[in-house]
Amino acid sequence: PGNPVLIDQFIEDAFEVDVDAVSDGEKVVIAGVMQHIEEAGIHSGDSACVLPPYKVSWYHMSIINDYTKRLGKALQVRGLMNVQFAIKDEIVYVIEVNPRASRTVPFVSKATGVPVAKIAAQVQAGKSLAELDFLETPVIDGFFVKEAVLPFNKLPGADALLGPEMRSTGEVMGHASHFGHAFTKSQIAVGTPLPTAGAVLLTVNNFDKGTVLKIGRDLHRMGLALFATAGTAVSLQSVGLPVTPVAKAGEDEIDTVHLIATAQINLIINTPLGQQAREDQMALRAAAIRHNIPLITTMSAAQAAVNGIRALRRNNLAVRSLQRHYVAKGLSSSSSGLHS
Repeated sequence: PGNPVLIDQFIEDAFEVDVDAVSDGEKVVIAGVMQHIEEAGIHSGDSACVLPPYKVSWYHMSIINDYTKRLGKALQVRGLMNVQFAIKDEIVYVIEVNPRASRTVPFVSKATGVPVAKIAAQVQAGKSLAELDFLETPVIDGFFVKEAVLPFNKLPGADALLGPEMRSTGEVMGHASHFGHAFTKSQIAVGTPLPTAGAVLLTVNNFDKGTVLKIGRDLHRMGLALFATAGTAVSLQSVGLPVTPVAKAGEDEIDTVHLIATAQINLIINTPLGQQAREDQMALRAAAIRHNIPLITTMSAAQAAVNGIRALRRNNLAVRSLQRHYVAKGLSSSSSGLHS
């Protein structure tokens, strides 16, 4: 008595979907459906996301659309609303519903050319979605990737692992007709471009050692050299992949930190599990930040990076301004209420 205990249930290895919608109390129109690239559990403000989703089936999309519209009508929302879903084992879970604007609304507006916040404000002022001629979800041209800007290079000693607490201080956007190119552009924008050659350092927890085999195989096929700490190296060697074992930070004079400091590593994939493992490998992550080496701490982001490297090796990046993109879609940044 007097000492309540909170018991919570977590959905492991699920992926998260964010939906921004506008409701006038009778009709609900979805403005954008975004898939988080990191697994559910990473704060939505720190997770990269892609619009439209690149790994969500039409079946799951139909459920998400249905749930969003039913929630908007049941809650009698007038204006913006945001719904967060998690998908695991073919089941769509509702995480939370917020009858307000979310941080992804500017991203959706930039991507679609539709002034979502302006429309929502007019709805709150009494207009209907029919009067505003906003009755269908905007069609997306290609893929838009939102990536978080993390301030670790300005905070010496801060650990670069992502978690449920938001740590980002900004965001960028990449756009391309191919998801891999869009993701690559987002990484360039945050200042850590993905390599197309060189070496990758892999050090993952036991639960990720099955997933890392495919990633290691893909990286090897693209010509990147593989370095790995002992346990990860054994897993990669077990399927015939050529890998150079390397000592963890502090275990030997030539360790992971030494390789980073001497510019022998071009990409790091590090997924520690448990407090001790996180503390043991903080020096590695700090070295990555210090030397501006791309650092990936989830396997889903690692797979997205592989897609990006593959796309970049096949075709060079093309650049187009948002203004030209709007013109190609028959929109204009001025008429849509957007400026960039």
